[in-house]
Amino acid sequence: MDIIVSKTKEELGEKSAFKGAQLINKAIAEKGEANIIVATGASQFEMLNELIKQNIDWTKVTGFHLDEYIGITDKHPASFRKYLKERFVEKVSLRAFHYVSGEGDANQECYRLGEIIKKHPIDVAFVGIGENGHLAFNDPPADFETTVPYIVVNLDDDCRKQQMGEGWFATIGDVPKQAISMSIKQIMKSKAIICSVPDSRKANAVRNTIENEISQIFPASILKKHPACWLFLDNDSAGLSNIALGG
Repeated sequence: MDIIVSKTKEELGEKSAFKGAQLINKAIAEKGEANIIVATGASQFEMLNELIKQNIDWTKVTGFHLDEYIGITDKHPASFRKYLKERFVEKVSLRAFHYVSGEGDANQECYRLGEIIKKHPIDVAFVGIGENGHLAFNDPPADFETTVPYIVVNLDDDCRKQQMGEGWFATIGDVPKQAISMSIKQIMKSKAIICSVPDSRKANAVRNTIENEISQIFPASILKKHPACWLFLDNDSAGLSNIALGG
């Protein structure tokens, strides 16, 4: 895992988007198309803002949604479908984008998406790390073994508090208790992974990811096993880890 520390989250966004664009363009050059995974949440604001500015032929790119709450519509302020439509999909001209819907039969939706993604090997996964160390919505202890591409997961209290703390929900009781999430093994199948993690509230999760042994208790620690993973931090998120800060 390569670790890149920037002074600010804006600089982090520029660097992670640039690297991601390089990898997307490499895939397009090699096979005429690229398949990507796109994450959401406050940690991805700067990266996505820069990614849409990159010189990429988006008509050759197919995108996949990482996770979504069960039981909310795409009009809800916290909907990740709404987030991606407004911040990414409507800003570029993708070949296709496959959203996760949590409104109907969740198991059927997992199956539907799983069948699609099996036909689209992922070239670049854009992900983040949660305050509790989760990767996508795989809260600790995460399932490192399932080979199913999308799964129904229970959201732990720390995860739900983070969603409220970021302002997506008014109270903890409003935060759904379940979600559909891409599985750990499916994320790890990606040819390359760009992980963007700004802000001091993520510093402990970053330290656990970098300095602890790979463990289901620290889900994002699995990224250390990936052969082509770049972890982009700012000085705030890197502040508790034994790594050099951005100059």
